[in-house]
Amino acid sequence: MKGLSDPALAGAARRLTESIQGLGARLANDGRTIRIMEVCGTHTMAIARSGLRHLLPANVILTSGPGCPVCVTGPGYIDAAYALAEQGAIIVTFGDLIRVPGSRLNLAEARARGGEIHVCYSPMEGLRRAQESPDRQVVFLAIGFETTAAPIVAMLDLAVGARVENLSLLTAFKCVPPALTALIGDPEIRIDGFLCPGHVSAIIGAEAYRFVAETHHIPCVVAGFEPLDILLAIEGILSQLVTGQSRVDNQYQRVVRPEGNLKIQSLMERHLTPADVDWRGIGVIPQSGLALRPAFRTFDAEARFDRWVQPGKIHGDCQCGEVLKGKITPPECRLFRRGCHPDHPIGPCMVSSEGTCAAWFHHDPATHLVENGHG
Repeated sequence: MKGLSDPALAGAARRLTESIQGLGARLANDGRTIRIMEVCGTHTMAIARSGLRHLLPANVILTSGPGCPVCVTGPGYIDAAYALAEQGAIIVTFGDLIRVPGSRLNLAEARARGGEIHVCYSPMEGLRRAQESPDRQVVFLAIGFETTAAPIVAMLDLAVGARVENLSLLTAFKCVPPALTALIGDPEIRIDGFLCPGHVSAIIGAEAYRFVAETHHIPCVVAGFEPLDILLAIEGILSQLVTGQSRVDNQYQRVVRPEGNLKIQSLMERHLTPADVDWRGIGVIPQSGLALRPAFRTFDAEARFDRWVQPGKIHGDCQCGEVLKGKITPPECRLFRRGCHPDHPIGPCMVSSEGTCAAWFHHDPATHLVENGHG
């Protein structure tokens, strides 16, 4: 396994792998093939980078879900941001979004055409830009799951307190639990266990997934991001399946509490309200997003500029939507390594540092064998 040079860690990995092999064999004896979905892009990248997928029994399949917030953001959002840049607004965005394709162009191309677009590492950069340029409108591209929404809302709270009037958010916040409900309800998808996201769970808490285990009888394990964390989580899911149980195990207790971070939850609730939002490849999921409350409408870029996000147009051959639902793996996409690659991404899953296609492209040796004519 990649990344485990310490003998003690390597020994622990071997023991976990042997346990997983044994549990997989017991399930195979019952004729069961197990599909475990991770719903966190950081897990997706960690699994690919460390080669974990190739250590599992043949009947235990890891599949990636909609765990990358950039990937589930539709092209219409990019179109709206592009239009705001053309109107003269200063755009501040995280780097993952800069090369995501819109209906025609991306934000990197908007910048090349004269748009003022700044890549940031912290939402506070948006507030700083607005304070330094009081005669200009500054728009922060506010996308992400609960993890990213928290610091963006903290920045907004400071802006409200400081009476900064030239800052607005173009929001595309999304919440993980409603997405799990949508995936479970899709008859074309079968999921036997969820590897729940560590970062998101630090905000919303492990108890947020209780409905998955109790109502839908699907085991859940909240996991960290080291190879051993992930192996331990997989072992936990398989152990539940072997014994016929379904519960939420929190194996990331060093970071995640059952109730989550109540202070941050309160801050988010004060500024945001649930909303129906569109997920690339999945469609509109009721109450799966977070929009600014009416009291903060003046900070809503759509309302301020009367520039509303429309559906947009997706490349006809791009199958990112199917990848995001775990229906296909990246190599099964018609465009993977056949025109779509990191230097020329056609879909967002190849752009983001947490994108499933990017993870397979960079770290899965089988895809390189296929590309070189050996598969």
